[in-house]
Amino acid sequence: MFNLRSKLWGIITNLYPAYLRKIKGMDIGQNVRIAPFAHIDRTFTAGIHIGDHSIILKGAYILSHDSCRTLHTHTYIGHDCVIGINSIILPGIHIGDNVVVGAGSIVSKDVPSNSIVAGNPAKILKTGIVIKNGRITITQ
Repeated sequence: MFNLRSKLWGIITNLYPAYLRKIKGMDIGQNVRIAPFAHIDRTFTAGIHIGDHSIILKGAYILSHDSCRTLHTHTYIGHDCVIGINSIILPGIHIGDNVVVGAGSIVSKDVPSNSIVAGNPAKILKTGIVIKNGRITITQ
């Protein structure tokens, strides 16, 4: 039973980005995995940009608009990024390549490439990392 459930979950996780790309018109790269319970902003769908090989985990919010400020802007997530469980990426943020956003973090400022951020607001904990297949492989 467990094996069937994990295979089904893998299929759903791989089909969801294709649905967002084709039907909703989001700019989502290849081999992106998005958990079905992640919240990708659908108010301004053209404002979401996710790079290749990135992983968005359950409960993460990626926003591209703010109704209070009547703001519709572009939010960028680079290649090979991991966005942790229940984290929030605010509108207009640029996240570089090879970035890990810790669980429960609120990203309110741009994040440079090759770094780990966590907290509320998110702060850089470590730099000089490389991510391969969702895992940190090299630290400098």
